[in-house]
Amino acid sequence: MEVLLGVFSQILTLRNLADKGKLEDEALEIISNGGIWVENGKIKKVGNFEQLAKEANNQEVEILEFPYADLVALPGFVDCHTHIAFAGNRAKDYALRIAGESYLNIAKAGGGILDSVRKTRQATENELIANTRQRADFLLRQGVTTIEVKSGYGLSVEEELKILRAIQRASLLTTADLVPTCLAAHTLPPEFSDKSAYLEHLANDLLPILLQENLCKRIDIFVEETAFPYQIAKDYLLKAKNLGFELTIHADQFTTGGSRLAVELNALSADHLEASQDIEIQMLAKSETVAVVLPGASLGLGMNFAPTRQLLDVGACVAISTDWNPGSAPMGDLLLQASVLAASQKLSTAETLAGITFRAAKALNLHHSKGRLQNGFSADIAIFPTKDYREILYWQGQMKPIIVWKNDKFVEFEVANK
Repeated sequence: MEVLLGVFSQILTLRNLADKGKLEDEALEIISNGGIWVENGKIKKVGNFEQLAKEANNQEVEILEFPYADLVALPGFVDCHTHIAFAGNRAKDYALRIAGESYLNIAKAGGGILDSVRKTRQATENELIANTRQRADFLLRQGVTTIEVKSGYGLSVEEELKILRAIQRASLLTTADLVPTCLAAHTLPPEFSDKSAYLEHLANDLLPILLQENLCKRIDIFVEETAFPYQIAKDYLLKAKNLGFELTIHADQFTTGGSRLAVELNALSADHLEASQDIEIQMLAKSETVAVVLPGASLGLGMNFAPTRQLLDVGACVAISTDWNPGSAPMGDLLLQASVLAASQKLSTAETLAGITFRAAKALNLHHSKGRLQNGFSADIAIFPTKDYREILYWQGQMKPIIVWKNDKFVEFEVANK
């Protein structure tokens, strides 16, 4: 299938922008009165619509002109850190937290991650499939076309497999691309008292099945003294890496250490980073590990944002993600969170958009195919009802795409609210 899409008041290609460091808005390539030529789900050409239309007519390519005067096209967004495969919610935890109780004390009292574990274990695989698909479609309506999805609310071989199989089946039911990650090392389950023994159990009894069933190629772990300390986390990750898994780490959320481990092991990303200090910031900047910041968790926990401005200024690759989960980050609105973070941390529009597109794709090792509107990349396109791209962040998440183009078809086509 070949089709020419347009006319766009502006196309922000995001091509030719650096993978790391700060970005000025002047570096943005903006194509006015543009068109995007799509062939079999890939971008073939991006340029002036009239010129492309003449070429398309000569080749009998379908030309699809949208019935809107003002449209801005962006690459489909990438949410590179979510936990959307879960059951139940933690509204009780949230009420306690906004009343002043700490995240760690709530967990000690029976709330927190283990509360979600109990509810998710009680859910059937079909229920988890439906939940995951529904949340993926919610993100898709926001323009998010690629979504990382973690397990981690099972904490046993049987239950983690149930979640990952549900993610795999949900990926067949949504138009969004789902990227599964095994986070069986989320916290210590109630059946175990020894953290090293639990991680050894996962390495021996779970990871080989993941490979055998092709359920995921990514392994995550929560590195904290209250979860899994540095050294035993390192031993587990080395075993996973030796099996061929890609690595990502929940790092520096409450204390430091996780980002150092991520850099040492050349992990794809170190995620959270609210506790990162100068030494961690410099270390990440000198590495190829993506610094993934999660403003939704900061908002949900009432914590400071990760030091995003400092990370960019010293040359780090920074991605922005929702951390959508039932406890600390229940919002699940990527554009809203990115907009709020940009205002707080003084991020340019270019830095913000890079953080939810090609830099987020790098955290998933997909940066050679997703996150830019350029030849050969996936034709994942979020289309907004405006003639000025700057309005998208200006409305702080309230302007949503009017059209999302994915897999050679519309997946959304409705009147936007701005």
